[in-house]
Amino acid sequence: MTTPTVPVRTGKDWLPEWDPEASNWDSGRAWKTLWVTTFALTLAFITWFLASAIAPKLNSLGFDLSEGQLYWLIAMPGLAGGTLRLIWTFLPPIMGTRKLVTLTTALFLIPLIGWALAVQNPETPYAVLLLLGILAGIGGGAFSGFMPSTSYFFPRSKQGTALGIQAGIGNFGVSAVQFVTPWIIGFAIIGGASQMMTNKDTGVSKEVWYQNAGYIWVPFVIVAVILAWFLLRSVPVQARGIREQMDIFKNKHTWIMTYLYVITFGTFSGLAAGFALLINNLYGTKAFGDAGIDPVKYAFLGALIGSAARIIAGPIADRVGGGRMTVVATVGISLASLYTCFQLSPTSADQFPQFLYGMLAIFFFAGVGNASTFKQMPMIFERRQAGGVIGWTSAIAAYGPFIFGVMLAYISPLLFFSMGVIFALIAGGISWWFYARPGAEKPC
Repeated sequence: MTTPTVPVRTGKDWLPEWDPEASNWDSGRAWKTLWVTTFALTLAFITWFLASAIAPKLNSLGFDLSEGQLYWLIAMPGLAGGTLRLIWTFLPPIMGTRKLVTLTTALFLIPLIGWALAVQNPETPYAVLLLLGILAGIGGGAFSGFMPSTSYFFPRSKQGTALGIQAGIGNFGVSAVQFVTPWIIGFAIIGGASQMMTNKDTGVSKEVWYQNAGYIWVPFVIVAVILAWFLLRSVPVQARGIREQMDIFKNKHTWIMTYLYVITFGTFSGLAAGFALLINNLYGTKAFGDAGIDPVKYAFLGALIGSAARIIAGPIADRVGGGRMTVVATVGISLASLYTCFQLSPTSADQFPQFLYGMLAIFFFAGVGNASTFKQMPMIFERRQAGGVIGWTSAIAAYGPFIFGVMLAYISPLLFFSMGVIFALIAGGISWWFYARPGAEKPC
């Protein structure tokens, strides 16, 4: 850390040196960086999952979209987010924390304002909605830049805690946007005409201001941009460019950890994006009329549980080891998915609690696995590589909303969750063999 592979660039962006393993480690700057980037990351997830909060109600606002089109709409931010993470993965050592966080956060304004304008006009072309879904993926891409940037500031002994806090609170952005949207649309606080939201299954109508779902976050984004520019600095961890960082792909553990993180974060993000539509299709008014479940009352709970689990599990992983916790998490996802398989053909909306318990269990174990895998990576790889691996694995896992959305549009929920049982169980076996068993190749 104190002897970079290339000369450190000078200027107010860059710290002259930084060694978090030294006795004089500046913990104050590290924690300040954590809180600023965590605030920005929370807004990133809000931006990324805004479409998942809006899509279930678009037809009630006068749009005419099929079930498949709606699933594709919530899938596009995942496709874009995963692809953009492949780019953001390599930016921290090149741009530095300060510029990367400031400029990326400013870009959130484009999809937030775009969605606010689009929902006011039911004649908005579907292609425009898909484009806005793609732009929302900027929020997903940010993760692969923000998390490695933060990891540079902390010693290995504290990275489980630090990254667990950042990712966990950041993940709350998913829950926040899904919880706040149904409430904030109920009254006029920002400019623009109201819309009439009509439930096509029950015929009930009410006046709403759906543009608030995007506009409400704009002031917070502006504050985050200002904080990032004036409070953040960049550590002297540099690479000559993308080519030098490609060495991570020669290490088999990069690919193993990618699979493990796909099973954990891919499950979290994919189900968080599709949870509301899944509830609506299985237990909502579409299935049971007036007796159906309103998805907006429950969709936020999945991300809430998963995010809280990630925060709690981070410090625990520091003490007991990430490998062991990943085994517990992946086996837990498998068993919870198996239970949920038996809740997918309801005969009454009264059976919804059983489905909800199964889904929340999946979210919980996914959150635990999100924290434990992020504890593993800094232990398995040296510092610069660890940042690249964190970015890469999170990029691939960010395709979760896209993959899950497409799968749910074309296969039955039973087949979908059955596949989850198998893939998560395989992940548990892999984690035990390479990282958790006595004599493991990389105990961590």
